[in-house]
This record gives sequence, C-alpha cells and structure tokens, in this order.
Amino acid sequence: MIIFNDVYKSFGPKKVLQGFSLEVPDGQTTVVIGYSGTGKSVALKHIVGLLDPDYGTVSVDGQLVHELDRKGLVALRSTIGFVFQFAALFDSLTVRENITLGLKRQQVPQREIDERIRESLALVDMEGSEDRYPIELSGGMRKRIGIARAIALKPQYLLYDEPTSGLDPVTSAVIDRLMVRAREKLGVTGLVVTHDMNSAYTVGDRIAMLYKGAIRQVGTVEQIQRTHDPIVRQFIEGRPEGAEDAGGLNTQAVS
Repeated sequence: MIIFNDVYKSFGPKKVLQGFSLEVPDGQTTVVIGYSGTGKSVALKHIVGLLDPDYGTVSVDGQLVHELDRKGLVALRSTIGFVFQFAALFDSLTVRENITLGLKRQQVPQREIDERIRESLALVDMEGSEDRYPIELSGGMRKRIGIARAIALKPQYLLYDEPTSGLDPVTSAVIDRLMVRAREKLGVTGLVVTHDMNSAYTVGDRIAMLYKGAIRQVGTVEQIQRTHDPIVRQFIEGRPEGAEDAGGLNTQAVS
C-alpha cells in the first residue's frame, strides 16, 4: 500500500502540498483529480523518491521513501512503473531499445527481455512496432509505448501522470481501456493523476480531489458523482464560476 501522511511540499515561496494525506489500497486504481498546477504530479514524484517532503511521510509497503538509501531506492523503483505525461521516450532509440533500458538495469536475461517486450506490446496493441522510432509514432502510440515500457518491468504499482493529456477523445478512450486492461491482466495497484473526468470515471475504483494542497474529498466513483461538496461539484461538472468562492477546505472522506 502507498500512504501519504500529512505531506507538505513547497518550492521557495510557492506552497504546493499542504497536509496531503491519502491511502492507495492494493489491487485498486485510485485517481487524483484537481486543477492544473495543484500538485498532483508533485505528489507522484514523492513515491519514487524524485522529491522528498518538507514535512510528513510517504511510505510504500511500510518503507518510508525519504529514508531509503541508494540501494533501497533502486529496489523500490524496481516495483514501480511510471507512465510519464509525454511518454518520455528517447527519440534516438527504437521502441525495443526504449523498453529494454529498464529491464537491463534490473539485469533481466536477454531471452526474458525479448519475451517481456512481446508481451507488453501485445497488451497495448502495438505488436510489430519494435524497430520503429518515437518520431514515427503518433502521440497516442507514444503513450501506448510508455505504458508498455512500464508494464514490462512487471511492477506492483503503476503510476500514471496525466495519461490522456493532449489526446483527442477517441485516443483518450483507447488509453483508458489499456489502463483498465493492465489492471485486470496484471493485478497491479494503480495511481492516476488527471483532470480528465471521463478518464477518472472509466479507470478509477476510487477518486480523490486535491484542492489547495490537501485532499478535499475521496470516495468511490458513484460517491464522487453524487457529491454535494460545492468545490468538487464545480470541478467534476467543468463549471468555471464559483471555484474560489465556494468555501474553504473540507477534508472529510466520503468512503
């Protein structure tokens, strides 16, 4: 289980996370929604030790991430697949080579590497693309390769940073379907950050809204859809008015 406990994070005078607490249950996909720039991606980076909290803790399977030494951090990261917002593929490398990088770091034998590449590309419907370069692929295809690279590691956890950002509605639906497929086929625990409510409703078991640095409300998809919280209601309905006038923080969970 991933647990954020009262996490604070600032960058100079800019306060980003202010008492962020959230549990990510094993075997489920938890979606964190919220306005752009509210710290959703910052929260993700704490899980893999790319950022340390100013205060509070982030733990994965009982391990406090910020206390891990280099060896411990490498071991932790081997259990986590990270799907970056813009896929983060190396343009000079083929699809095969991009997927292979992480597997070689884990010292996976070559025969098994070849098998994992085949399996992961099949899961995202990109068979036969091994020798293509990222520049030859559409944005949606690159996102699929990013997912394939993450699942090839056979992780316990999959972290998705704005997986449908910049995609048309049809391609976004394809990516959503692949995320659901990955959960069903691999049984991984997922954490998705997004402002795309269609995606959140499709892939999430639980949805949490990040607002002013803390979790405003968390619950099942149905509970969030039925919420009476004015801030959450305004966001999920996509209404621009009233966001700042609807009141202060209410961290009461509905789950």
